[in-house]
Amino acid sequence: MKTRTKVIKYSVMGAAMLSLASCATRYRNHGYVPNKEELSAITLGVDTRDTVAETIGPPTASGVLDDSGYIYVRSRVKHFGPRRPQVVDRQVVVIGFDGKGVARNVEQYALEDGRFVPLQRRITDNGIQTGGLLRQLSSNLGNFAPTGAPTASGGGF
Repeated sequence: MKTRTKVIKYSVMGAAMLSLASCATRYRNHGYVPNKEELSAITLGVDTRDTVAETIGPPTASGVLDDSGYIYVRSRVKHFGPRRPQVVDRQVVVIGFDGKGVARNVEQYALEDGRFVPLQRRITDNGIQTGGLLRQLSSNLGNFAPTGAPTASGGGF
């Protein structure tokens, strides 16, 4: 009888300790942002993409449309028990370059600036429906244009 009581007692204590441990606050850091000393080493109008990458390291991302800048992002996320993770700090440094690849400006943003910088992956729809191979092949029947077909005189594409 005493052993059964001890087992129950230790089981309850173990469950209580596990539930307390699961409620501990954890922080996760992700990314890299150069500090002020590293950013001051960049000479605007002189440094190029290569010298910036050598000085402060490769960027987290680069300009999306015309490769116009380097983007460095660091986030700190708070995890607390079963709650949804919360971003408590985000810093973004953008180094802009001109058409010749020379550094022209350095901009810094933070979560406190009121500028929301979404970090998410976006995928462009390629228009292919998931109907299967046979449906795709049968939908192409009759959709051939005669302008691209080779002719008997040896002409072609």
